Formats: sequence, structure tokens, C-alpha cells
Amino acid sequence: MEKKLVIFDLDGTLLNTLDDLTDSTNFVLSEFGYPKRTIGEVQRFVGNGVAKLIERAVPGGCKNPNYEKCIDLFKENYKINMRNKTVPYLGIIEMLEKLKSFGIKTAVVSNKFDDAVRDLCNKYFNNLIDFSAGENESAGIKKKPAPDTVIKVLEYFKIEQSDAIYVGDSEVDIQTANNSGLDCISVLWGFKNREFLQSNRAKILISQPDEIFKYL
Repeated sequence: MEKKLVIFDLDGTLLNTLDDLTDSTNFVLSEFGYPKRTIGEVQRFVGNGVAKLIERAVPGGCKNPNYEKCIDLFKENYKINMRNKTVPYLGIIEMLEKLKSFGIKTAVVSNKFDDAVRDLCNKYFNNLIDFSAGENESAGIKKKPAPDTVIKVLEYFKIEQSDAIYVGDSEVDIQTANNSGLDCISVLWGFKNREFLQSNRAKILISQPDEIFKYL
């Protein structure tokens, strides 16, 4: 194996979180009397963090007078309910175990808020993820597609860009990898389809988790 580190996105890449994200979104919308969103709509809204999800979901977006309250309520509700229906995609655990057996380091970089990322990684992956980081812009770390969090991971492991690869399911992940100087593997089991990923300049696409080993 040439690579020493694999950096993963979380939602749509390692975990299918869509049902819980939809439920928490619709809880917030119901609380404020706004129309609910379909799971397909929420699937299109995710990828850029909670604030952007709520902006896309509520009437009037960020100009809605309850916008900030909706974000806070979403976080409160999601913290309690983010493990209700979320599951790892088929083959993910086995793939992570194989990476560990080869001595390859693993990390998660997500635009989901940081507490949720750490909670979910601890819940579903135990010791299979070596480092996890979510959105933490209040600390001056720009979220994806900015390279800040990826650079933080590389520095943590003291690993060069050429020794790492990025794996994700969206255009945000492709942009993040490009901005970070990493090759990107785009997965086809997540929230975006082949046509969309190819239109966003995906170069490597895989349909099963174990296909990742062809590129390490």
C-alpha cells in the first residue's frame, strides 16, 4: 500500500444519515408551522453544514426571522435523535477493519457540527477511525470545501498530501480534495448519483467500499 492515510466524509460516505436528518429537519419545520420537506429535498439540501441545510429548508432562507432559532432547535433535536435510523453503509465496517489491518490511518472530515461527528464516530466505528473533525468555524477553521480541516488532519498525522487520499460522496468533497491537493475517490452509494458526480469532475468512482483498495 502506497497511501498512509484515508480521509473520509461522513454523511453519505460512511453513514446513511438521511432519515434522521430528514426527521430533525421536519421536526423544526413543524415546530414553526412551516411546510415539511421530503427526504429527496433534504438529500439535496445537505453537504454544506447545518446552517445551509436550514437555510435551504425554511421559507425565506436565512432572511427568515426564525432562521437562527431553527438552527439551534435542529441541533438540539438532532443530538437526541441522530442515532435512531442512521446505519453504516453495507461493507463499510469490513473496509475500515481491513484498512486498520494494513496499518493505514483513517480520519473523518465532515461539515456536520463537531459534537455530532465525534458522537457518531464513537458510536458506529469505535476504534476504527483514528481522528474525526466536524464543522468548527467558531474556532477559525473554515468548513469544506476549504482545505483547513484536511490540512489539520495531515498535520496531526504528520503525513504529506501525496501519502493521503480523500473519499466522499458529493461535489463538496471533490472540491475539498482539490483544494487540499489530494486525490479524490467519489462513492456511488451516497447522496449524489454518477451523472451528478461526473458533471462535477469526479475522476475516480466506486460502487462498493472494498473497491477503495485499488487506489491505495
